[in-house]
Amino acid sequence: MASSAWFGFAVALGIGLLIGLERERSKGSGAGRRAAGIRTFALLALLGAVAGHLGGGLLALVMLGVMVLAGLSYWRDRSDDPGLTTEVGLLATPLLGALAMSDTSLAAALGTAVAVLFAIKAPLHGFVTHILTATEVTDGLIFAVSTLIVWPQLPDRYMGPFAALNPHSLWFLVILVMAIGACGHAATRAMGTRFGLPVTGLASGFVSSTATIGAMAALAKQAPASMNAAVAGAVFSTVATFIQLSVLLAALSRATLLLLAPALASGAVVATLYALAFVLRGGRAAAAAEPGRAFNLSVALGLAALIAAMLLGAAALRAWAGETGVMAGALFAGFVDAHSPAISIASLVAGGKMAPSEAVLPILAAVTSNTVSKLAMARGVGSQGFLLRIAPGVVAPVAAAWVAALALG
Repeated sequence: MASSAWFGFAVALGIGLLIGLERERSKGSGAGRRAAGIRTFALLALLGAVAGHLGGGLLALVMLGVMVLAGLSYWRDRSDDPGLTTEVGLLATPLLGALAMSDTSLAAALGTAVAVLFAIKAPLHGFVTHILTATEVTDGLIFAVSTLIVWPQLPDRYMGPFAALNPHSLWFLVILVMAIGACGHAATRAMGTRFGLPVTGLASGFVSSTATIGAMAALAKQAPASMNAAVAGAVFSTVATFIQLSVLLAALSRATLLLLAPALASGAVVATLYALAFVLRGGRAAAAAEPGRAFNLSVALGLAALIAAMLLGAAALRAWAGETGVMAGALFAGFVDAHSPAISIASLVAGGKMAPSEAVLPILAAVTSNTVSKLAMARGVGSQGFLLRIAPGVVAPVAAAWVAALALG
């Protein structure tokens, strides 16, 4: 027998022992004691492995026999709520054993997943019945439909005026805003508004600072008590922008990073200090968060529409001004995203088509125009109060970056 077959049998036995170990601990005792334990599951896994190794219709016969045994086990269970988990495990184990003979890695991973699902019964049931609300379940279903059904159906090509709009990419922004809102909601419930929103803002800023600011603006408008924490989260997303730019430049052009490091560091420090000031102002009144909606679909759609308008505006400006150089190109591109023009410019430097010193101002121009988009997003979705609070937090860091760059340039 080949060594691979022996290894497959060993993996199958390990899967059976792992699942059986958990089931043995939860069999109970007395009259209500369940029939299947560690030995039963280990033998079923080996039986499935043997059937898979020999081939033919043997596996089907094994599964038929296991189905009969599982049915008898369920019928003789005397508890008020017997459930079907053990019986389903009885059916899954020989199938996993058979799978181990052809794909040991997949079988081992699936077997571990089955054992984990068995083991987390109590916390999983407690989370679903006592922590998760009906509204959150509905929001989760909306998110799943938006991500798994709607998004794949949308065309992934540019169309419309100036060929500026990509429905697939725009719907991804809708998904992104919903995900940011859901993360903020989860963090708020776990850590309270005061710390949950700033943490979410920093993490989400690495994906899209503009979308994060829009999500925080909408949250602050719906729940005015969370204003300070939402402002902190929005400004922390700007910190993420400076950090991410540093990482991208380090990967593409270290010479450009060395010239821009003082500017990026100055912007990040100023933004961090401003955000921390609002975290401290949040006080302890915002420590507890009431369960509510994980996100607002209409707000996500509105944000996508606003970004679509920005895309159209940037494309119209580019069509009107033409290709007038790297500076203008970075300025126009920055209205939508600060990272893409920075990547393009750093790539030019890395390719020897531009000197590192010539890349500093275009990259800062992209960051500046992106700041205009952030302010437009804050006002378009949020309140005037949110805009007045966040404006210094996104403008001052960019101003500090310009001052540092010009002073050292």
